[in-house]
Amino acid sequence: MILNFITWNADPVIFSLGPIELRWYGLAFAIGFIIGYNIVAKMFKHEGAPEKWLGVLLTYIVVATIVGSRLGHVFFYQWDYYSQHLDEIFKIWEGGLASHGGTIGNIIAILLFSWIVTKKNPSWTFDKLVVPVALVGGLIRFGNLMNSEIYGGVTDLPWGFIFVRDGQTLPMHPTQIYEALCYFALFGLLMWMYWKKNAQERPWLITGVFFIGIFLPRFLIEYIKNVQVVKEVEMIAEYGINMGQLLSIPFIIIGVVMVVYAMIKPRQQWTYPEKFADAEEPKKK
Repeated sequence: MILNFITWNADPVIFSLGPIELRWYGLAFAIGFIIGYNIVAKMFKHEGAPEKWLGVLLTYIVVATIVGSRLGHVFFYQWDYYSQHLDEIFKIWEGGLASHGGTIGNIIAILLFSWIVTKKNPSWTFDKLVVPVALVGGLIRFGNLMNSEIYGGVTDLPWGFIFVRDGQTLPMHPTQIYEALCYFALFGLLMWMYWKKNAQERPWLITGVFFIGIFLPRFLIEYIKNVQVVKEVEMIAEYGINMGQLLSIPFIIIGVVMVVYAMIKPRQQWTYPEKFADAEEPKKK
């Protein structure tokens, strides 16, 4: 007899050494950053950008992702609690990161990186960075699955998960997997657009497709996802959507505008030296 559900009791900790723990969530994050760094490095080399920009960009993005995701969770989802426990805002290890906050943080970081470092239109950096970000998004949802968190409501579908570690006894929608599959598919699409179609020659096109491909699935999947914080119960009752959906709408609209703008503008003609620019200062005689 084939079971019509999956009993899920994965340990979120890979191994521990005293007080130090290696978790699947953290490993997924780290793998995403490593792969993402190498993808962007190949893009920089492909277009002849200085190699030294890579380390600077990585620093901007790591800080922006962590700070933005944390503050997004604090202010968008649980400000009522954290406003009374300000010291706990810094306790990132206890959980509580919001993808919308991370997105806003990265937008600010890329704008600063463009103005301070590259001196190029921000689209030049955005259209590269969003490609591996889609991959990182999928890996993070894998981490959520291993943590038995951010899942959906009860389902009778054969792939329903019983999240034993979170105290569930009924099969639930594995919305972490739904989102991860959408993000991995988006990553493949963006890689194809960049490497096979030279879509970067239409500034903002790749970024626009990214915003639509990330936030439209997120908006739709939220309908079957469990409420994460009590505050959202009142919001759903009053407006019919939750905070995650409300925050997704502006990004979807921005994505559509970007795609339209990119397609009505003439395609630019770029050259690809396939090597890093010579960043060495000329020697003084």
